[in-house]
Amino acid sequence: MALVQEKKLGYANDNSSKKAKEKQCPHFLNKMNATEPDKCDYKLRIPCGLTQGSSITIIGIPNGLLGDFRIDLTGEALPGEPDPPIILHYNVRLHGDKMTEDPVIVQNTWTIAHDWGEEDRCPPSTPDKNRKVDELDQCIKLVSKNDNRTVSPHSHGSRKSSVVLQRVKYFPFKHGSFFVATLRVGSEGIQMTVDGKHITSFANRETLEPWLVSEVRISGDLKLISVLASGLPTSEDSDLTVNLEALKAIPLSHQKPVDLFIGVFPTANNFKRRMALRRTWMQYPEVRSGTVAVRFLVGMHKNQIVNEELWNEARTYGDIQLMPFVDYYSLLTWKTLAICTFGTEVVSAKFVMKTDDDAFLRVGEVVASLSRISMTRGLLYGLINSDSQPHCT
Repeated sequence: MALVQEKKLGYANDNSSKKAKEKQCPHFLNKMNATEPDKCDYKLRIPCGLTQGSSITIIGIPNGLLGDFRIDLTGEALPGEPDPPIILHYNVRLHGDKMTEDPVIVQNTWTIAHDWGEEDRCPPSTPDKNRKVDELDQCIKLVSKNDNRTVSPHSHGSRKSSVVLQRVKYFPFKHGSFFVATLRVGSEGIQMTVDGKHITSFANRETLEPWLVSEVRISGDLKLISVLASGLPTSEDSDLTVNLEALKAIPLSHQKPVDLFIGVFPTANNFKRRMALRRTWMQYPEVRSGTVAVRFLVGMHKNQIVNEELWNEARTYGDIQLMPFVDYYSLLTWKTLAICTFGTEVVSAKFVMKTDDDAFLRVGEVVASLSRISMTRGLLYGLINSDSQPHCT
């Protein structure tokens, strides 16, 4: 009997520890009936940031005196900073602002060092400012344009009324009207759809990337019905991983030379992409034999939970090389130099290669191609654009 109780207790402890681990970086968060009395804003904590494909859906009704409301995606404040950076400020103004009397959407960023950035307005102040982000308009041309609606003729006894043409300006949000709005993270920025229609895009800005988002703040004249965050980055439980040993990296050895070192650039919280690579092209015989070494070069995250998960992942699989700085896209040049340094001074590989975590690498083809090359130094191999200039410093 005591043994049964002990097993039950052990099972309960295992379950509680697994649940606690799942809650560290959940894949899905939601809140129904989000409007709370006596509160002018709502906050949803995003424990492990956003990745490409993550989305935040907000269901609500603009109400109050003006119906203006704001959605802020904020990051983590550094020690000593009173306020966190705003990675996206999405401001809906139904009655315009100082620049216009028409409804307008204003997108921007804010940091304590640089204050507010340059506004992206929808509709834009000038047509030439309507850029593309992820091949989608920064602001769809339909916004604030006249939407011609024809009213069908009605019979009044023996005669029909004439056709009436109404001119109504289109705007995705209306006072007192229900809406479903979704912010979705793309590769270049954040897209907003309202009631299934793409409305705006906002390009990522330097040091304010979506993976640094830690909280969603919603405020203003809005009856908030529901908030849903999905597609969030979550780490895989190694206790449940099938054939875990086959996914672990082959240890580096000074006795065994490496022909090719491949450095991969992921973001710290993109756990799923790293697992996808471990299960696909990192299973090539050349990688499993150790003649090709693959390492993820990852900078630190501003979120402690992400760093803890990253450290556990590094210890489990042995293929993560942590770098001593917070990871921003603008540090791409430094990460490239880190790959070169690691590949030549730590691994002493014959060839060094850089790739991203969204690429499928045919390792066998690459190794075979390199073996046919007689050059031993000064080789740049791949798709090279000789006329381009670096845009990251």
